[in-house]
Amino acid sequence: MKTIQLASGERLDARQLTREGVLPTKIVEAARDIVARVRGEGDAALRALSLEFDGVEPACFRLPDEVLDRALDGLDPAFVASLEKAAAQIRAFHERELTQSWFTTRADGTLLGVKVTPVAAAGIYVPGGRAQYPSTVLMNAIPAKVAGVERVVMVTPPQREAAPGEPAISPYTLAAAKLAGVDEVYLVGGAQAVAALAYGTESIPRVDVITGPGNAYVAAAKQLVSGDVGIDMVAGPSEVCVLADATAEPMVVAADLMAQAEHDPLAACYLVTEDAAFAEAVERGIETLVAQSPRAEITRTSLDNEGVIVVAADRAAAVDAVNTIAPEHLELHCADALGLLGSIRNAGAIFVGAWSSEPLGDYVAGPNHTLPTGGTALFSSPLSVEHFQKKSSVVCYTPEGLLADAPATQRLAEAEGLWAHALSAGLRRRMLEEGPEAVSAEALASADLTAVAWPGDVAETCAEGVGGAAAPAAGGEA
Repeated sequence: MKTIQLASGERLDARQLTREGVLPTKIVEAARDIVARVRGEGDAALRALSLEFDGVEPACFRLPDEVLDRALDGLDPAFVASLEKAAAQIRAFHERELTQSWFTTRADGTLLGVKVTPVAAAGIYVPGGRAQYPSTVLMNAIPAKVAGVERVVMVTPPQREAAPGEPAISPYTLAAAKLAGVDEVYLVGGAQAVAALAYGTESIPRVDVITGPGNAYVAAAKQLVSGDVGIDMVAGPSEVCVLADATAEPMVVAADLMAQAEHDPLAACYLVTEDAAFAEAVERGIETLVAQSPRAEITRTSLDNEGVIVVAADRAAAVDAVNTIAPEHLELHCADALGLLGSIRNAGAIFVGAWSSEPLGDYVAGPNHTLPTGGTALFSSPLSVEHFQKKSSVVCYTPEGLLADAPATQRLAEAEGLWAHALSAGLRRRMLEEGPEAVSAEALASADLTAVAWPGDVAETCAEGVGGAAAPAAGGEA
């Protein structure tokens, strides 16, 4: 691991980290071609790309509903019980995130508020092929269902080694889909699956939001379709930062760093401490533990190339370094861990105290494990129920409210040179002040409409209205 020693008063510079902030251009261009093919050719492109990248050419992409219905049959009861525990705790956490529509009424009777509505359809991407990720299914499908999404669609690459007559999908992934309430499963992966979800094909209807992790091609495709559909984030390699002092157990911290490093050779692991001797003990611990790891090669590559140790001069500098790193996962492995929580500004998920192992958050704790990576915790948040909801502002004026706010609207519209904006409000004023006949086609044909749009009394009326009937009076949730 690379070591950065910070002198007294020195701050970590983000440029000292090894992150790559953007997807490689070649991958983005390749994903662009794939997305364009699927958008233009539909299922024909999906079949050709599935054969090219996954080695299979399915006649039908959708997994039969009866296969999904039988997903729990014959599975190890201990696994099912673990999956059910995780699902229950993930669901309970996300139910706390639900926001309600709300409305407030001003003194003049004007009703204002927000209407919260779930999207109609959400697509979740679950990595597959030779791997299996039931936890990813739970973390993406459950908040969608809690939000009220009616149609949750799962796409995952087909498994090449499926036994004859068996579905080309991990039974564990399928079981998670059943427990999480997934409605449709399609065996297609890669950038082509993202394109199918975004634009639809003959066999896969489009969705409104796409979430879930994937390789660089999946991330690039999500970036490309963003704007045509909603996405959760463009995620990069996984990462962890451990802020530890000498009260921490070096072997445990070593294991925590390895737990992230074994994901991917590109996974980033950061250790921030004020104790150089402790950092050395952690490095020795890694050497001891990695020798027995079945994923030793991946783990070593990650730690050698992407691992960083920051030795800070004091606690304030250490916390500042953590906020500069803005990690996906942060462990506070310190004696006063809970007391540090308020000083942490940038982190996707924060694990507080010696007993809060980050893998607990990966599987069963309840908060979502789909988190901002690559420093995007500076401005971004974990996957939540809100990713599957949309909000509509509600504006319902009374005549009194219109008379109170129209003059200010007209004056601002005049300042921006938007004549019809001012006229829209002015005609309503005229109708209230002079009667409906004053805005008839006949009456307006000979009227000075500029005087209606930008009347001379606007400035005086605006001043009179400040702090008057326009002030909020009462509020409540609906």
